Amino acid sequence: MRYDDQDRESKNIEDRRDQGGGGGFPGMRGGMQIPIPLGGGGLSFTTMLIVGAIMLLFGMNPLDLLRGMGQGGGGGVEVPLPQNGQSDPRTGNNPFRLPGGGQAQAPAGEDEMRKFVGHVLADTEDVWGRAFKSFGKTYEEPELVMFRGQTRTACGAGQTAMGPFYCPNDHKVYIDLAFYDQLKRQFNAPGEFAQAYVVAHEVGHHVQTLLGITDKIQQLRENMDEKQSNALQVRMELQADCLAGVWANLNEQLKPRLENGEIEQALNAASQIGDDTLQRRMTGRIVPDAFTHGTSAQRVKWFKQGISTGKIQGCDTFNTRDLG
Repeated sequence: MRYDDQDRESKNIEDRRDQGGGGGFPGMRGGMQIPIPLGGGGLSFTTMLIVGAIMLLFGMNPLDLLRGMGQGGGGGVEVPLPQNGQSDPRTGNNPFRLPGGGQAQAPAGEDEMRKFVGHVLADTEDVWGRAFKSFGKTYEEPELVMFRGQTRTACGAGQTAMGPFYCPNDHKVYIDLAFYDQLKRQFNAPGEFAQAYVVAHEVGHHVQTLLGITDKIQQLRENMDEKQSNALQVRMELQADCLAGVWANLNEQLKPRLENGEIEQALNAASQIGDDTLQRRMTGRIVPDAFTHGTSAQRVKWFKQGISTGKIQGCDTFNTRDLG
C-alpha cells in the first residue's frame, strides 16, 4: 500500500505494549476470551472438545474457559442498513478471531507495523467520517489499543490468543501486533492489504455499533439457542467483512493506496480465516453449527461485495437467504 511520511497517522491509538501481560480479568462481555465463538446458551459438549483441543494445541489452559465467556450470534432477521441508521452504541459482538499462540512475541519491524496501522486507522476515519456525514450522522472515531499478551478492556480480559477484536462497551479495537506475523507465517496470508483488512473488519464492527445494529443483534440473541445464535453471528461477521470492502472501495476513491495484487492479498486473508478452513486445519473435521464467522467462500464473497459496490446498503447480510 502506498503510504509515506506525508500521510496522516491516527491520533486515536493507545499503546500499551510496554505494560506487560497482567492478570486474569473475568467476565468477558460482548467480546470473547477464547479463539472460537461461544453461543448464547453456553458451550455444547462437542464444541467444548473442539475448543479444548485448539487451546491445548496452542499451549493454552482449557480451564480458562471457565473464567469468562462472551455471547454468540444466530439467525436471518431484518436489520435495516443506514439510510436512516440509528446511532445507539451498546453491547455485544464477537471478535475477528484466529487461534493465537499464547504469550505474544514481538515480531521484527513492529515499529513500522505500528506506523502502518496508524495510517490505516486514519484512512478509516476519513472514509467513515464522510460516509456518516452523507446520511446526516456524526462518526465517532474508535480508539485502537496495541498490547502484548493480555490487557484490560470494558469487555473483560483481552488476550493475544483471541486475535484482533472490537469491544462495543468501550468502542475500542484491540490488537497485538504479533498477530500479523502469525497471519503471514501460520495462515499464509501475507501482505499489507491483508493487514489493513484486519483493521477495517474491526472498524466495521464499530460502524455496526454506531448504527444500532450491534444492539439489535444482541437483543435477538438473548432468546436463541446456540445454533440460532451462531447463525446470526455469522451474518454479523459477514457484514463486517462487507463493510471492510466498502471502506477499501471508498478509500481508493479518496486517495489511491493499492498496488498490483493487493486486493488478492485481502481476499486470500478472508479465505484463510473462514470457519471451515480453520476447523479443518485445527481438528480435521468441520462442524457447521459451530460456525460464527462464515465459511471461507462466504467471507470472500461479502468482502468482494463491499469492494465492488462501495455502498453500505449492499452489505445487508440479514435479509438474504444466500450467504454464499
